Amino acid sequence: MTLRQRIDRHMIKRKSREPKYPLSKTRKWMQSSFLLLAFLIGLRHILPGRSSRGGGFDPFCPFGGIETLWSYLTTGETLQTTNLLNFTVLISVLGVSLIAGRAFCGWMCPLGTTQEYLARLAERISGSKRKIRGKRSPALLPIRVPPKVDAWLKYLKYGVLALILFTSITALYPPLHSICPARAFFAFDLSTPLIWSVMIGFIITSMLVERFSCKYLCPLGAVLAISNKISPIHMAIDHTHCVACGRGDAECPMDIQDIPHNTRHSECIRCFECLETCAKPGAASLRVG
Repeated sequence: MTLRQRIDRHMIKRKSREPKYPLSKTRKWMQSSFLLLAFLIGLRHILPGRSSRGGGFDPFCPFGGIETLWSYLTTGETLQTTNLLNFTVLISVLGVSLIAGRAFCGWMCPLGTTQEYLARLAERISGSKRKIRGKRSPALLPIRVPPKVDAWLKYLKYGVLALILFTSITALYPPLHSICPARAFFAFDLSTPLIWSVMIGFIITSMLVERFSCKYLCPLGAVLAISNKISPIHMAIDHTHCVACGRGDAECPMDIQDIPHNTRHSECIRCFECLETCAKPGAASLRVG
């Protein structure tokens, strides 16, 4: 019997012992809740009546706090469409990151959740109605970018972050204001051809490559990346039990390679799908410290 056959056989036996609400289900519920909250915040500002007069959608964006920070420190004023609420949201996100790394990206970010839904839709359209845990999907989409190309493309978001920080020094509006996909999806702002192009591009790239924006473009992800190195909550691997079966690599939405040796990788969004799919008892565990 091959190693793969032994692991699959163990997984069948393991199903009967799995908790009723595994970690992945808890994550999906939380993702859906934050996605719904984003839609409700957007609706609150476009519906007619007194209840909608609470300002725009932009103050709820954590990255807005980074975009407007220089202006606030030097002039005492925030950029247009932002206010002090941006700092509150940003501090909350940073607090989560200091404890659990990029868990915001994997559990709370509505754009991240939207990308996951679009990737699952692409799978169904291109030939796979059900994904088997621990195995790469046979569907044509989303595709896997070659590792060497993927590694280089992931540096793009740091360039985007640097450009935004430089531009924000003299900006009146947040540099991302007119090209942020969150405004298209959750603030229902499709008033210009540019924002339409952003939304369509976001949908297409998310279906072609899972979490395309998270991997290659998101400046907030670039800011939070370092937190994976210092956060106390992380996944630990017992290499005396791990058999390097590759199941975790197949499940990773961020295409991290050799996960057993990269549990603190800067691209990890703490979704813990690799932990859920691990077939070897005692090989992977969630630890604090």
